[in-house]
Amino acid sequence: MSKTAAAAASVVDYERTFEAAAMDKTQSPLRFLFTLYQGNRMNLVISLIFFMIKHSPIFILPIVTANMINIATNPSAHTTRELWINFIVLGVSIIQNIPTQHFHVSFMSRAVRHVEAGLRSALVRKLQQLSINYHRELQAGMLQSKVLRDAESIEGLSKQLMMSFLPSIINIVIACILTARNSLTVSMFFLMTIPASVLVIYLFRRNIRRTNKEFRKEIEQMSSRVSEMVEMIPVTRAHGLEKVEIARMDNTLRSLQGKGYRLDITEAFFGSSNWVLFQLFQICCLLFTIYLAYHGKIPVGDVVMYQGFFGMILGSITSLLNVYPNIAKGFESIHSIREVLRSQEIEDNTGKLKLTEVSGEFSFRDVKLVYPGNEHHVLDGVTLDVRAGECIAFVGESGAGKSTVLNLVTGFLMPTAGQVLVDGVDLADVDLSRYRKHLSVVPQTTILFSGSIRDNITYGLKNITEEQVRRVVEMANLSEMIERLPQGLDTMVGEHGGKLSGGQRQRIAIARALIRDPRVIILDEATSALDNQSEHHVQKAMQELIKGRTTFIVAHRLSTIRDADRIAVMKQGRIVEVGTFDELMASKGEFYHLKQLQL
Repeated sequence: MSKTAAAAASVVDYERTFEAAAMDKTQSPLRFLFTLYQGNRMNLVISLIFFMIKHSPIFILPIVTANMINIATNPSAHTTRELWINFIVLGVSIIQNIPTQHFHVSFMSRAVRHVEAGLRSALVRKLQQLSINYHRELQAGMLQSKVLRDAESIEGLSKQLMMSFLPSIINIVIACILTARNSLTVSMFFLMTIPASVLVIYLFRRNIRRTNKEFRKEIEQMSSRVSEMVEMIPVTRAHGLEKVEIARMDNTLRSLQGKGYRLDITEAFFGSSNWVLFQLFQICCLLFTIYLAYHGKIPVGDVVMYQGFFGMILGSITSLLNVYPNIAKGFESIHSIREVLRSQEIEDNTGKLKLTEVSGEFSFRDVKLVYPGNEHHVLDGVTLDVRAGECIAFVGESGAGKSTVLNLVTGFLMPTAGQVLVDGVDLADVDLSRYRKHLSVVPQTTILFSGSIRDNITYGLKNITEEQVRRVVEMANLSEMIERLPQGLDTMVGEHGGKLSGGQRQRIAIARALIRDPRVIILDEATSALDNQSEHHVQKAMQELIKGRTTFIVAHRLSTIRDADRIAVMKQGRIVEVGTFDELMASKGEFYHLKQLQL
């Protein structure tokens, strides 16, 4: 196996570890975070070692200061050499901070950045596996917020734990050990701060968690609405609704502002409460050690040392309490991401039949479909046989079930009763990802990405020759248009193909379908939004596309399906008529009445 392939396999295994950890509902957010660092824990350990070395001046300074004060207050018992030794020790401990800080951050960043990238990759992987229904129900802006904001919050949580939380714990432990080595009485006083800090966290924990959750939900809503607003800008401008859209967004932003304000106030009250509490503790510590020094139980210099250690403990506890809201925010992001990683609405192809060839013969056997939570049948007893290479069109009123049939053919939906067979095999038993390689879909709304025309035609394909591209361009009736463009096939189409007309975008979609040489074509109202001239060009391209291929067409414009081998008329989820164009017109049934309405 090559290094590249091995690295790719390692990444996939790492992502699967994320998904497996997310599926364990007994895992706490902290345990889940710990699982994410599997394979990177040694980097964290090394980073922690360098942190303790670089952080050593914090512990050394109070001891050296106390030594110098004690030497200065009792010169007869000490020499100037002792002063210089203390000074050199302090100086070296300070200078070493530069290289050790570099290594501390370097090893930590390797681990944190690797987890951040792996987490986003696991989310992208999961989003590609989730069902089409899941994506329809969850708005795109919310998913973007989870991939971008929540993954970033978890990265921030990792850094807070490594750079604030864990160092604070270490500071408290070391300060208590150093204090206990000198005076058990003073160390017992220090330990009283720990239950006080636990009490403060307990009192504010629920409120902080609740406000963080509300704020996160509001951020997701805002992200979703901003995404909608950007997509709606042409419609908004065309109808002069800029002020309406601004007012709608202002309402969302005011709601977000209110949730953010409540979160800030909660965190501010939390911070001020712990600051006041621990300042009072520090005053008590000063009085206590001064009292001991006054009665000669400790040297005067030790007052400074104990005050330094106690200040370190209070600073660490204060840091823990101040960082707690951010940790709570990170844990809320873990909950948010696990909502996606835990979803069971996935397309599982494990162990299913991998079709190497598809002739294109389909059979619908008493197919029924009901959406979850809805008693109404979208399809109710659909039975139909489609021969290989046949072109069949579906017509009917909106909501009759036409597009649902196409979704069954692509495997986006599965029937709640009955069977859909391809070449005699139940689609429920077929590896859909492999099966779809034999399909091409031309939707009503063409989806292009912001690359070149060539990139959009050859999307996802490798080793495509220039001759193949030129041939499908000609078949899709695109040659004249491309010749007029200054950069030809390498012309950039803009976001969603915004620089092209609807007809041009549709013909590019047809070229994309042609270059795959599929056995099955699905055309979902591919010409309904086009003018007559554009429709003429697209129809010519479609004639090339469907030659010798099993073709499913959904059309509202009935004149466009005159040449279909058969037409199936649908009504209320059932097929009520099947025949050629001329046969259905002659029967003067449902199709005839639909055609009369368009005259």
